[in-house]
Amino acid sequence: MAAVPSQAAAQETPKFAAPVGVIGVGNMGGAMARRLLDGGCRVWVRDLRPEAEAALLQAGAQRASGCADLARHCPLLIVAVVDAAQCDDVLFGHAGVGDAWQIGATVVLCPTIASHDVERIAERLQARGVACIDAPMSGGPQRARDGSMSLMVACADAVFASHEAALRWLSSRLVRIGVRIGDGARTKLVNNLLAAVNLAGAAEALALAERVGLDPQRTLQVIEQSSAQSWIGSDRMARALAGDFAPRAHTTLLAKDTTLALELAQRTHVQPPLGAVAQALFARACADGLESLDDASLLTLMRRMFDGERGVA
Repeated sequence: MAAVPSQAAAQETPKFAAPVGVIGVGNMGGAMARRLLDGGCRVWVRDLRPEAEAALLQAGAQRASGCADLARHCPLLIVAVVDAAQCDDVLFGHAGVGDAWQIGATVVLCPTIASHDVERIAERLQARGVACIDAPMSGGPQRARDGSMSLMVACADAVFASHEAALRWLSSRLVRIGVRIGDGARTKLVNNLLAAVNLAGAAEALALAERVGLDPQRTLQVIEQSSAQSWIGSDRMARALAGDFAPRAHTTLLAKDTTLALELAQRTHVQPPLGAVAQALFARACADGLESLDDASLLTLMRRMFDGERGVA
C-alpha cells in the first residue's frame, strides 16, 4: 500500500514569480524562510543578528543590507519580529523600510501583538499604498519549517486572493478569519490565553504527580490518551521531563501574550479568571529567572512552588 502523504507534503508547490522578504529570521521567521526556499522561492532576509542571517544564506537566501533594501527587492514582506515596537522599527523607524516600497507591496504581520497595534500599523501602511495581511502564526519552529503551522488570516479579499498560494504553502492549517484587520490578532490572543492555561495546568499536574510519588513519564502517557490531553501540554512537558529547556518559545512570549490577552478582555470589561492565573504564573516564571528558557520551564516553576510550600529552600 502506498504511503499517505502528510498534510504539508500534499500541498501543491506554488509558483513564486517574485521574491519574498522575511524580516526577523529567528526560530519562526527562519523556519518560514527555509520553507519558502523549499518551494523554489527567492528569499531575501534581514535580521539584527548576523549569525541568524548567515544560517539562511547557507541555505540559499539573499541578505539585504537593511529593511529598505529588502523592500526594494521584494513586493511581499513577511514580518516575524517579537512585538509591536519592533514592527514599528522595521517598517517605519530610521533603519526601517521608509519609502522604499514597491508599487502594490504587501506586508504580512506574523507577530502576536495587540489588535489595536495591528490596526494602527495597517493604517500607516495603507497611507503609503501598501496592503496589510494580519496573519499571526502558531505551532512552533518545526511546524513552521514543514508548512504545517497555523496562520490566522484577516485582510481584504483581493489581497488574500493575490497571496493565497504563498500563505497556504507556509501553512496547511490556514484559517481565513475575515476581512477586518485586527481579527487575526484577536483570534491569536484568545488562542494563546488558552494555550497558557493548558500549559500551566499540565505543569501543575505533572509536578503534583511527582510529589505524590508517580512516575511523571507514565503520567504524561496517560494524560496524552485521556481527557486532559492538550497539544501544548504534551509538547512542552515531554521536553521538560527530559530536562530540555532550550528555547523554542521563550517564557517571555507567553508572559507577553497573556498580558495582551487580558488587556483585550479588559477593553470589553471582562476579567477571565483562569487567564489571569496563567498570566500571573508566567510573570512569576520570568521574575524567577526562567525568562530566557523555553516555556516548558513552567514545570520548573511548579516544582519550586511546591518545594516552597513544604519549606524546602
